[in-house]
Amino acid sequence: MRERQMKSAKRYLALLLAAFLLVSVSGCGSAGGGRAAEGTMQEEARNGGTDAETEPVSGSGEEPVSGSDAESDGNAESGTASETSSDRGGAAGEGAPELPGLAFESRLELMYAQAFDVYRYTDGYSLIDVHDSARYLVVPEGKSAPEGLSEDIVVLKQPFGRIYLAATSAMSLFDALDSLDKIRMTGTRESGWYIDNAVKAMESGDMIFAGKYSEPDYELLINEGCDLAVESTMIFHTPKVKEMIEELGIPVFIDRSTYEKHPLGRTEWIKLYGVLAGKEAEAEAFFEEQTEIISELRDFPNTGKRVVYFYMNTNGSAVVRRADDYIPGMIQLAGGTYAFPDLIGEEYNSASVSLSMEEFYATAVDADYLVYNAAIDSPIGSLDELLAKSELFADFKAVKEGNVWTTGKSLYQATDIVGEMIRDLNLMLTDGNEEDMTFLTRVK
Repeated sequence: MRERQMKSAKRYLALLLAAFLLVSVSGCGSAGGGRAAEGTMQEEARNGGTDAETEPVSGSGEEPVSGSDAESDGNAESGTASETSSDRGGAAGEGAPELPGLAFESRLELMYAQAFDVYRYTDGYSLIDVHDSARYLVVPEGKSAPEGLSEDIVVLKQPFGRIYLAATSAMSLFDALDSLDKIRMTGTRESGWYIDNAVKAMESGDMIFAGKYSEPDYELLINEGCDLAVESTMIFHTPKVKEMIEELGIPVFIDRSTYEKHPLGRTEWIKLYGVLAGKEAEAEAFFEEQTEIISELRDFPNTGKRVVYFYMNTNGSAVVRRADDYIPGMIQLAGGTYAFPDLIGEEYNSASVSLSMEEFYATAVDADYLVYNAAIDSPIGSLDELLAKSELFADFKAVKEGNVWTTGKSLYQATDIVGEMIRDLNLMLTDGNEEDMTFLTRVK
C-alpha cells in the first residue's frame, strides 16, 4: 500500500512539474547555463536525436568541440597531440580529491581524453570528474555514499539497469561494452538510430522512446524506475528539464565527449562508461584496438593532398569545420592536409563555420578531395546531386578528377570506432580498396 502511495505521489509530482515547465520554459529560451552558449544545438539533429529537428542555422555549431592544438605536419605522431594522465597529474595521487572515509588508490590512465578524469578509492568507489561540468561519485552495489560528502558531488549508485539515454554519442560505447541491457529508455526514436543493436532493442521493446532530451516523459521515467539520465550538453538549453529530472530523484550525468580535442579522445570515453557499467577491463581492451589503427599510420608520410569536409546549407552557403576541430585532426592523422587551416581564432566560436559560396569556392576549387558531410544533410548519391546544389562545383578539381566522397548518416553515432574513419580517409588518400571502407563512399 505504501509503495503504491509513493508511486502515485511521484506521478503527481511529475505531472505538476511538467505543468510548471510549460509555463516557465517559454520565458527562459536557451539562456540557461553558460556552457550551452558554446553552440550545441545541432548535435542531436545531426545524430537523429531530436525527432526530426531542422538543420542548423547558418554559422551555428554542430557540436562544442575543438580539434588539434598541435602543429600540423601531417603524420600520425604529431597530428593531434596526445596527453597521458601522468602528463596531467604528476604524482599518482596529486590532484585526487579527498573523500571522507575513503583512501585514494589510483587514477585511470588516459591517452587522449582531456575532458574527464577518474579517481579510484578503497572499497570500489570511483570519482568521475568531468571538467568544467560536475563531479560524480560512483558507489558500488550494496554500499552507501560516505557521510560528509561535498554537496556538489552527484552520487551515482550501481548497478544501473534503467538508464534514460539522451546523449546519442554514448549509445555506441554502451554497445561496444555489451551493456545495452542497462539502457531502458532513449531520447531518440527507432528511426533515428544507426546502431544495429539499438534498433533491434527498440524493435523488441527492450528499449523504449521516452521523449527527446527537451521533452522527456516524466511519468514514464518514474513508472520505468529510471535510475540514471545520461544527457548531452544540449540539456543546458533547457535547464528546467534537468532540474525536474533531479527533483524526481533521478541523477543526471552530462556527457561532454564532443569537447575532446583528439579524435580518439571521444572514443576514450568508453573507459568512463566502463566504470559506470562495471566493465573497466572490457573498455580498456576495446580502446586498445582502436588505438592500434593510429599506430599503423604512425610512420605514414603526409601526402600533401588537400581535403575539404563540408555540406551545403539550404541558403546556399557551405558549412565547413574549424581548423582545430577533431575532423581536421582526423584528416591530418590520415596523411592529408585540411584545406581551411586559417579558420581558427576567437571569431570562430563554433566547430562549424558557414561560408558564402564565393568564399568557399576561392579555397576549395583546387582541393584534391571533397568529402560531403551527410550527418546533417542527406548523402549525395551522384555528382549531379552535388551540381544541383551549385553549378560552380563543375569547376572544382576534385569533381573533375572523380575525387568526391560522402560520409554515411551513422558517422556521428559511431563514437566507438572513430579510428576506422581515420583509416577510411587514409585509404581515400592512397587510392586504397573502397570495399575496406566503413564510412566513406565515392560519389560518381
